Order: sequence, then structure tokens, then C-alpha cells
Amino acid sequence: MSIWEAIFGHPAIRQLPPEPKREVKRLLDELVRIGKTDDFLSTHPGGDFNVRCLHKRARRIGQQINEIGGLELMYAARSHVKRKLTPVMAEHLDYCWQDIGEWQP
Repeated sequence: MSIWEAIFGHPAIRQLPPEPKREVKRLLDELVRIGKTDDFLSTHPGGDFNVRCLHKRARRIGQQINEIGGLELMYAARSHVKRKLTPVMAEHLDYCWQDIGEWQP
């Protein structure tokens, strides 16, 4: 990530029209909250986690981000999670988002 991205945000997010940009920022905030409170992976299914032990809401957020801006926006979201949380949490998100659009960590 460049210094410009750290200051102004990822280009894929910056270039969005105002309404989708607000929605993406809201989704990113929610994704960071999920990472802080629940993680994106679990050791057992149930509750907020599906049968594959992946966080259900985080996956829906990934699908929404994919619909708004495709793979480039998903990578921007991953970069945001890595910056706000940790590289390990970004890796957990990689697994959580398997099979969403063209996502390949």
C-alpha cells in the first residue's frame, strides 16, 4: 500500500460514485467490526458461522462488495481489513470469501 492509499483510500473505493462509496464504507466498517468481535472463521459451525465455519454476514458483505465493484473492490476491502486489523485477519477473510465472484487470495 502506498502512502497515498493510506491517506486517501484505495483507488477502487475513491473512484466510486458517492452513493456506492457510502455503502462500501458502511460495509467496510461492519467487516472490521466482525473481524474484531467474531473473526471471519470459526472452529465449529453454528450461530453466525455456516457449515464450513465461515462467518455468514462477512460472506454476504463480500457478495455485496463484489456486486458493487467486482474483484478490484474486493481486493481493496481486503487491504482495508489488513490495515485496520492484522495480516492474519486478512488471511482469514481470504478463506471466508472463497467462491465469491472471482475471489482468489
